[in-house]
Amino acid sequence: MKTILTLNTSTKYFPRRILLVDDDSGTRECCLKVLAGAGYDVESVKDGAAGWTALQTKSYDLIITDNKMPNMTGMEMIERLRAARMTVPVILATRWAPTHEYDRKPWLVPDATLQRPIPNDALLAAVNEVLRMDDQAHLAGTPAESDRAGAR
Repeated sequence: MKTILTLNTSTKYFPRRILLVDDDSGTRECCLKVLAGAGYDVESVKDGAAGWTALQTKSYDLIITDNKMPNMTGMEMIERLRAARMTVPVILATRWAPTHEYDRKPWLVPDATLQRPIPNDALLAAVNEVLRMDDQAHLAGTPAESDRAGAR
């Protein structure tokens, strides 16, 4: 007899924790409302340094980050994540994707990139897709996180 395991990622059953990192307070507030309204447990911080600090004390299912921020950019935060072998998936929400960084350091490529300004439906679709892919990787026993951590 074949057993099929279905992982229900509906936020109705367990809220997924998201860390939102953006120096623009209006964008942070808007994304926070959209994500919380969809049932996610969201913490927001104002820059990559504050995001890195939050990651030292709490665990998250997903990080959504801007790139161009004071104190620490989104790419610098991703680089620290990868160096620390932290496997949390990342969505980079930015006006300009730093493709030159991806060429030099391919392990820094985020799980998804959203072009700003971000429509609410695109934000939710990306969050759902990245979390679904992460769940599937964990269920299959294939460490998608090894792809994220990458060889340096």
